[in-house]
Amino acid sequence: MDNGKRQPHIVFLPGCAMGHLFPISELAKFLIDRHHFTVTFIHFSEYANKTQEAFLSSLPSSITSLYLPPIPLSDLPEDSAIETRLSVAAARSVPYLHSLLLPLLSSTNLVAFIADIFATPACEAAKALKIPHFIIIPTNLLFLTLIFHLPALNAEFSCDFWELEHPVILPGYPPIPGPEILHLLQDRKNECYKWMLEHAKRYREADGILVNTFDAIEPEAANLLKKEEPGRPMVYTVGPLIRAHAAASEEGTHCLKWLDSQPTGSVLFVSFGSMGSHSTEQLSELALGLEASGQRFLWVLRSPIELKSAGPDYFTAPSAANPLVYLPEGFLERTKGVGLVVPSWAPQVDVLAHSSTGGFLSHCGWNSTLESMARGVPMIVWPLYAEQRMNSVMMVEGAKVAMRLIARKDGIFDREEISRVVKELMEGEEGERLRKRAKELEVEAAAAMIDLVRHQ
Repeated sequence: MDNGKRQPHIVFLPGCAMGHLFPISELAKFLIDRHHFTVTFIHFSEYANKTQEAFLSSLPSSITSLYLPPIPLSDLPEDSAIETRLSVAAARSVPYLHSLLLPLLSSTNLVAFIADIFATPACEAAKALKIPHFIIIPTNLLFLTLIFHLPALNAEFSCDFWELEHPVILPGYPPIPGPEILHLLQDRKNECYKWMLEHAKRYREADGILVNTFDAIEPEAANLLKKEEPGRPMVYTVGPLIRAHAAASEEGTHCLKWLDSQPTGSVLFVSFGSMGSHSTEQLSELALGLEASGQRFLWVLRSPIELKSAGPDYFTAPSAANPLVYLPEGFLERTKGVGLVVPSWAPQVDVLAHSSTGGFLSHCGWNSTLESMARGVPMIVWPLYAEQRMNSVMMVEGAKVAMRLIARKDGIFDREEISRVVKELMEGEEGERLRKRAKELEVEAAAAMIDLVRHQ
């Protein structure tokens, strides 16, 4: 059969995090809608859950899902980072992946295999079958730049990044203090660090790298990385890959109706992503800081947890207990009419798009950051884990569209600091400057999507 007359087909191998699956799914839908592709997702079965299954069932029928058999990982230490476990699973899945790709190669016009950032060893299966293989970066060019330079940095420094006396200099970015570097790289003795060095090598062996960003938010790095360079694959910016709307729900309708009754640009949206939470003390300081600011707010509240940086339950959600019980006594009564606190979830993309939303207090996860920029909403950044600290440096000092809180010596952001920064963002001169810059990036984000449609 002549493959040239059949719909092109792509296989994606996502990681386990929903924050990775969301942009991959948006790219898949784009390829289906604009270029009539068909798509197969291949998943690691041990990380399948009800949330993922519900999300996958909502995708177009042109996207089908296959599952690798459970990959034995019992020999790994119990405290192994999830990124280590995914990397090992990808390496051990190669023969099984080969068995899944082989029939697709004969039954479809399979034109590419695209792997998640921590699944690069699995590309060996595609290489063996001579299928062009790509890496997709659900975060930004800053992450990619760091990984490209990691072997050189590893040779230059003998200490951990958090011990560095001077900031790390990466082309196209403001200096990044060592402790702000990607958390996966903060312990050279950890197996995860060794795997990141391996991924750095494999990134350079790919046929291309797709990055969920747009040039205007990282202009210098985009100019450098999108040029052809010997020994490095072509880099393509394919963002912002964000959802147009959140799933309809009773909670979402309540949030949006409340926003409808608020003045234009008056509400600070407060949310720390699907896994973000704080200690009980920090949660109380945040509440009292929001109250003291006198600003309107919509707060997605989760119960306090101690976020783990390693282990197989790294992505465990906060406790299911009613988070409202952790608020300071009388807080809800005192802020009634000014603030709305919703437990666990809000329709973020719709909230950020609402005319009443004027600021976003965020963990600076990349999906949330792109959603905020695509809607022209300036940010207060409060990074928690992963690459969020690096993102924060870039958004404050590079893109210049965000403010950052200053912690006490014990790491707590106190109510006075929170109140000060919130008031400055929502009604101060600095906030006005950031709002203007955010609107400029909103225009650039829309233009990037138009260019993607035109040129892909």
